[in-house]
Amino acid sequence: MINVEVQRHGNENIGGLMRRYTRRMQSSGIVRRIRGIRYFKRSPSGAQMKKDALTKIKRTEEYVKLYKEGRELPTKKRR
Repeated sequence: MINVEVQRHGNENIGGLMRRYTRRMQSSGIVRRIRGIRYFKRSPSGAQMKKDALTKIKRTEEYVKLYKEGRELPTKKRR
């Protein structure tokens, strides 16, 4: 892990020090790498993809059946 250090110059204020630290953090690429890890989403397994596909097919068949019968169609559930 790369540690970024900044030393305070003479009578530099905290705002300037923080600005230099932030700029150095972004230029080192740490921020981008950490965000990439944070929002990483695993791809689903083959079994899970198959299960989802079968569920979608079943739902579509049910919808078509209800539509042909002229019955009330299911609506999306709201949270």
